[in-house]
Amino acid sequence: MNTSSRFAFAVHVLALLALQEGEPLSSDMIAGSVNTNPALIRRLLSMLANAGLTASQLGAGGGALLAREPQAITLLDVYHAVDDAQLFAMHREEPNPACMVGRHIQVSLRGIIDDAQRAMEASLAARTLEQVVDEMRRSERKLERGKGARGAAAGAR
Repeated sequence: MNTSSRFAFAVHVLALLALQEGEPLSSDMIAGSVNTNPALIRRLLSMLANAGLTASQLGAGGGALLAREPQAITLLDVYHAVDDAQLFAMHREEPNPACMVGRHIQVSLRGIIDDAQRAMEASLAARTLEQVVDEMRRSERKLERGKGARGAAAGAR
């Protein structure tokens, strides 16, 4: 049972590009921020470009750019671009039909799983890349204020 980190990596990449304000970033620089292999970043960028979320600038100083404004990119757009799997999967193999649970578990779970998928997608659709970036900026300001307060307290001793 695996979970994918593609969505989290893709949001990370897009947030990084949003903060660049139109300056392209190479896959090597992006990989350094994500702390992963540049080849994985190139695959993600290809998926994001196919979905119309990123573009490439060729030549010296080229790299990846956002193709749309951050407020026009929902997290559902990102999810659909990089992760086509359902939130939960059913059994890979057909459960044992000789068992009462095996005979009925998939029918029992199908509606529950579909409801969970719809709720997750509605939540992602209600959030934008701009909101993610704004939250990171607030967190950074809070961190900086905390450092300043600690420095002032240390200086008062």
